[in-house]
Amino acid sequence: MWLHVVTSVGWMAQALVLFTLLSVSYRSAEAEVRVSATTMAHVVDTTLLAPAANAAAFTGFVLAAATPWGFFRNWWVLVKFGITVVQLYAGIFILSKSLQASVVSAEAGHPTPPGLQLVGTGLMASAIAFQAWLSVAKPWRRTPWASTRKIPAASTRVFAAAVFAPLADIALGLVLGVPAPLFELIVLAVVLGLRPRRIAAQPRTAAVASRSSEARSAVPERP
Repeated sequence: MWLHVVTSVGWMAQALVLFTLLSVSYRSAEAEVRVSATTMAHVVDTTLLAPAANAAAFTGFVLAAATPWGFFRNWWVLVKFGITVVQLYAGIFILSKSLQASVVSAEAGHPTPPGLQLVGTGLMASAIAFQAWLSVAKPWRRTPWASTRKIPAASTRVFAAAVFAPLADIALGLVLGVPAPLFELIVLAVVLGLRPRRIAAQPRTAAVASRSSEARSAVPERP
C-alpha cells in the first residue's frame, strides 16, 4: 500500500511536470525554448514518469488480486482499474510516441506546438487525482458480481515480491535505457495465477468447518 501511494503520487507529479514543460513549449515564440522544453518533457516521460506509472499500476493490480478487495467487488475499485488501464495505453502508445515524434521534429528544425500533448498530460494528472479521491472516499455500493465470500489475502512472500519487482525493474531500466517492467509482469502473472486457487479453496474450507461443527454438535454431552 505504501509503495502504491508513493508511486501514484509520483506519477501525478511527473504528469504535472510534463504539463508545465509542454506549456512553456506551447507559449514560447522562441524555437530554442520550444525545442529544449519538448526534449526535457520527453526525458522526464521516459526516465521518471514511465517507471512511476508502471509501479503504481502494478502495485494497484497486486493489491486487488492478492487481497479480498478483488477487481470486480466494488465499483470504486473497478473504476480505478478501468482508468488505470486506459492511462497506461494512452501513455505508452499515444503520449510517449507523440513526444518522441515532437523531439525528432524539433531537432530537425520544425518544432510543432504540443497542443494535444498538453491536453493529454493535464487529463492524466486530473485522472490520477480523481483516483486518489476514490481511494479515500470509497464511494458507491458493491457491484452485482460481488461474492459474499471473503477471499483470504495472499502470503507475505507475495507482497515482498511485489515490493522487490518495481525496484528491480527500475534498476533494469537504468541499464537498458528504456522502461522495462519485466519483473513486475512476472510477479503479476504469478499473483493472478494464484488467486483462483485461493478462491477455489475457500468453499472447501467453509465446508470442512461446517462438517466439523455438525460433528461436534452430534457428540452427546457428558453427564
